[in-house]
Amino acid sequence: MKKSLVQLFADALAIAPELVSDDLTYQSIPQWDSVAHMTLIAGLEDEYEIMLDTDDIIDMSSVAKARQILAKYGVEA
Repeated sequence: MKKSLVQLFADALAIAPELVSDDLTYQSIPQWDSVAHMTLIAGLEDEYEIMLDTDDIIDMSSVAKARQILAKYGVEA
């Protein structure tokens, strides 16, 4: 069974899943820095078996935006 988007964010950012919402944005919490962002990207690519474009990686600035970007790859998150 695939991990949920919320769980992938929680794992990558080392935070409780309850803290993950669509309103969570890049660098809004200290845990979401550039290193954690790349960990998140790797987790998304591995879990959903996709390869994100560089523009999408840079544009992924919130949980809500991640859902939009993943939809372009046929991932319903």
